[in-house]
Amino acid sequence: MASKAAAKAVDFARVYSSLGLGKETVASLQAFRKRHADAQRIQSQLSAQPTTVDLAHYRSILKNKAVVDEAEKLLKDFKPVTYDVSTHVKAIETFETKAVAKAQETADKIDVELKDLQATLANIEDARPFEDLTVDDVLAAHPRIAEVVETRLKRGQWTVPGYKEKFGDLALM
Repeated sequence: MASKAAAKAVDFARVYSSLGLGKETVASLQAFRKRHADAQRIQSQLSAQPTTVDLAHYRSILKNKAVVDEAEKLLKDFKPVTYDVSTHVKAIETFETKAVAKAQETADKIDVELKDLQATLANIEDARPFEDLTVDDVLAAHPRIAEVVETRLKRGQWTVPGYKEKFGDLALM
């Protein structure tokens, strides 16, 4: 009964807005709450109905008393089947703990990636503009470029392979 009072005390509109949920999510939650309220209403109506069978009434109406006797015997002999769901509950709990651990692991990885991305973003924001860079700055950042250029100059290779095909020949004559 306390859960019903707590559910009535919750301001769901404020909860939806404070969590920043999307329109589709809010609509789905409201539809779920409506189905839940309908199911509770139907359950309370059905639980208010009598659950006993008046066999004397059926004996007085029906001509075939053997049918009523057989129904009475079946009702007395009826035992509901009980199922052991503890294995299913344990499996669900195991799955839940694994899912929570996996979610925590993923959250940790995302936090590390976010830190890396923030560091990269800060590095990009602090970098000098491209127009202000000099050849010496580029060579200091990537010394391999200087090695390749020196090697090509020693071999007498004055053009870059594939340059003319990609950018065309800029010679006027």
